Amino acid sequence: MILIVASMKDIAGVNIAQKIIEHYEFEKTSEAFRQRPIYSKTVQEREVKLVFVDDEPIHTQFITDFFHPKLLVFVSRHASISGIPTLSVHTPGNLTEAAEFGGISKKISVCPASAMKDALLEMAKLKQETRLDYEVSYECTHHGPSLDVPTMFVELGSSPKQWNDLKAAEAVAHAAMAGISKQSQYPTAVGIGGPHYNAKFTKVALGTPTAFGHIIPKHAISQVDNKMIKQCIKRTVEPVTSVILDWKGIRGEDKDKLVTTLSSIPNLKLQYLK
Repeated sequence: MILIVASMKDIAGVNIAQKIIEHYEFEKTSEAFRQRPIYSKTVQEREVKLVFVDDEPIHTQFITDFFHPKLLVFVSRHASISGIPTLSVHTPGNLTEAAEFGGISKKISVCPASAMKDALLEMAKLKQETRLDYEVSYECTHHGPSLDVPTMFVELGSSPKQWNDLKAAEAVAHAAMAGISKQSQYPTAVGIGGPHYNAKFTKVALGTPTAFGHIIPKHAISQVDNKMIKQCIKRTVEPVTSVILDWKGIRGEDKDKLVTTLSSIPNLKLQYLK
């Protein structure tokens, strides 16, 4: 079973979920979750359930107490100070001790890298086809929940104007369903370095066969150790064959220690993006 989750506190998530129900003919079932109806659809011979929750998505650590999906997709809003219109995808979880925004300290969710790439590719395609004036981007691994099932966020941002943009919500709906239905398998890398939205990693994923799993941003590198990097590798659905470094997006004082740490991990290829 695959699970799609949207929050009633999140207008973008509700809009995206409604577009999924509308375009993919999800049917309301006799089941309910916390007094809200569960919707269902069979996709590629797999059951897909869609549920609405009353909690913010980042505070749904409880969700796998009730559902045991093979893939969990949150459709949600994205907020940023810049307000740049953005369609994005990422895996949740906390790379460091801080767990201010849900989840568990120093625990990341399992990353479905190929499904995320399929969602990203669909966003980029629909941006062109429908002339959406939006950026398309990977985000780094961040916020809760920290789950033991493959989990991704497919998001619409970055301000209320975009959250209420039904054309963009429809694009995110199609992206979420592409991630669910295509069942692709891509060579997968962990990305390290650069900003929260990494344009370099996004460009690589859109232009080559490579998919990115967990992404560790520049600001978190000094707090990430060998154990966390191994967790990023282990908690990815696909075999991680390489680490791709945004070399200019790594502080000078972090470079030597990072390379030494990565070199101590067997069978891991390092690639440098200038």
